[in-house]
Amino acid sequence: MTGLLRAKGLAVLALLFLASPVPVLAQQETVQTSAVLTIDSERLFAESLFGQRVTQEFEADSRALEAENRKIEAELIAEEKDLTEKRSSLSPDEFRALADAFDEKVEEIRIAQSSKSRTLTQGLDVGRRDFLTAVQPILAEIMTETNAAIIVEQRSVFLSRLSIDVTNLAIERLDAQIGDGAQVDETPPDETTKDTP
Repeated sequence: MTGLLRAKGLAVLALLFLASPVPVLAQQETVQTSAVLTIDSERLFAESLFGQRVTQEFEADSRALEAENRKIEAELIAEEKDLTEKRSSLSPDEFRALADAFDEKVEEIRIAQSSKSRTLTQGLDVGRRDFLTAVQPILAEIMTETNAAIIVEQRSVFLSRLSIDVTNLAIERLDAQIGDGAQVDETPPDETTKDTP
């Protein structure tokens, strides 16, 4: 009888254990010790606070430039219309001089706005490079913890186990250690430009 009660008691304990919440440690993502780890670098950038800040700044600057371009375009259209209306009251030479000046102005504006667009794109590239610089020590730390020899891009892997993907872990650590990266010095001073004693 005692054995039967003990068996029932163990069964009840087993049911209580199965019904209880999963411990926090079991809920955390674990990465197996592996010589090879994988990462989704695009998701790492897109979902991290750092990458989101860089993207949002680029998009805001792009919208501002687009608004400026639309304003300039409207002004040039109005100026061209005004020049066309003046044509009948001007001599051919006078009109040609004004038209040439207008064309030159349009070309200068086009060059200036194209330069601003290139600067925006370069800024995004710099932001991505700063991001990669910031995440490298974190990835190196994860490699050390898992005894990994290499981290490869997930999209280049034909088949792998989810347990060797470290994207989520890298995002969590990057957000915790660096946040949005706004405090990261993006342009460290060149040592060669310092004044010599």
